[in-house]
Formats: sequence, structure tokens, C-alpha cells
Amino acid sequence: MPSSDLAAISLPAQKAKVGEISKDKDKDVQTQPVQIIASSQAQVARHLQPALLISLFFARFGALVADPVSAMSSSLPVVVAIQVTYAVVCLPPVGSHAAKPIKKARPGEKKKVGLESMGPNIAVVYNTCRPHTVSHSKSALHVVLVLFGAPFLTHIENTFLCSTHLSVLGLFPLFYTRGVSSNDWHEILSASAPFDEAFGGLVGACVGAWLGAVPIPLDWDREWQKWPVTIVCGIYAGYLVGKLLGGTVALARRFS
Repeated sequence: MPSSDLAAISLPAQKAKVGEISKDKDKDVQTQPVQIIASSQAQVARHLQPALLISLFFARFGALVADPVSAMSSSLPVVVAIQVTYAVVCLPPVGSHAAKPIKKARPGEKKKVGLESMGPNIAVVYNTCRPHTVSHSKSALHVVLVLFGAPFLTHIENTFLCSTHLSVLGLFPLFYTRGVSSNDWHEILSASAPFDEAFGGLVGACVGAWLGAVPIPLDWDREWQKWPVTIVCGIYAGYLVGKLLGGTVALARRFS
């Protein structure tokens, strides 16, 4: 039989083999939950972060009701500092060994050690995550809030600051640990990613924001019902509850 005929016959078999390899590879790189760094400093910061956020929220609640724009603007740098500190101390940065998906080792394959296991420089990782978190995500969240009923032509600054707080709380830890991996974000946006502290915080913040809108249309005529006070309350409460559940009872669970 001519060699060209043999090549034509073997071509489908080669494609099938490549397909099987690619499927096995996809299984190997399935998104894994992000574990908190195992150090005493990380455990202290992990429990200190929610206490600081709660204290800040209650300390500024009166100002938030009186002037939401001023209160959200003045508290935002503090929230950013808390979140950045929490991420750097407690979470493995994107690209580090601890943040990478667990891959099955092939027979005879040696485990790689060296700079890769140590992870990238923290400053480089933060500078990479910051543009996505601050510029893109808060603008996208602003649009989402408008689509869900936020004022379109009025209270623009209120809505924008509200979306910024949601971005800093819910999205920054995910960008820090996941980067811009298309596979990770496909699972996150489809709600099929495994729960961990970062993903649980985002889910909790979004659910809290949705529930926070319930009191606004009620005819109670209360000062705290104005936009977006109850939304911000829901974001902070939901974030803390989701983060707690994602790091404990719901860790590594998939709900779809």
C-alpha cells in the first residue's frame, strides 16, 4: 500500500488521539479553590479584615445616610488599603505555585521546583490586577446596576461609587488570585467555579446588593432608604457572609 494511503488512514486516528489528550488536559487544569496561605500572619489578617470592615462601616453609617457620595468617597481609600493588605498577606497571587490548578503528574515526571513555586513579585501582580479592577470592572458593574434598576440620568456619582466599592470588595481578590485566565473567569461568570473565600465574597456581595434593593421602594419614608444606602449595606453584609461561608463550610463546593 502506498505511503500516502497509510498517511490518510492514520490521520483520523491521530486526530482522535489529539482530541483525547486535549480532553485529559482540560480535566487536569480544572479550576481549583484558592487556599489561604498557611502562615500565622495570614490567619491573623484573615480574621482581622472582616473586623476592620465592620468597624469602618458602622463608624461611617451615619455619614453614609447623610451624604452617600462624601461617605463612600472618603472611606474608599481605607477599604482599598484593607483589601490590598488582606490579598497580599492571605491570598496566593496569580501565577504562584499555590494559585495554580493542580495537575496530574505523568509517570516518571519530576516535580519542578524553583522560582515558579515562589510566585511572582507582589508589586508586579498588583500593578497587573489594578487596571482591570479599577477601570474595567467598576464601569461594567455600573452598567449592571443601571440594568437592574439604578437611576440612569440621576445619582450617577452615587451609582459609580457604589459599583467601585463592590468591585474593590468582590472582584479585586479574584483578579489577584485568578488574573485574567479565560477558563477561570468562564467558570466564575457561569457560577460553576468552586467556592473559596474570594469567589464566596463576590457571590455574597452580589446577592447582598440585590437584597439591599428591597427596602428602597417601600413607603416608609426613612432617610436611610435613599439610593444607594441599602445597596451598600447589602454589599458589605453579603461580602462578609459569603467570604466566611466560602472559606469554611462551602469550601471547594460547586453549585452548578
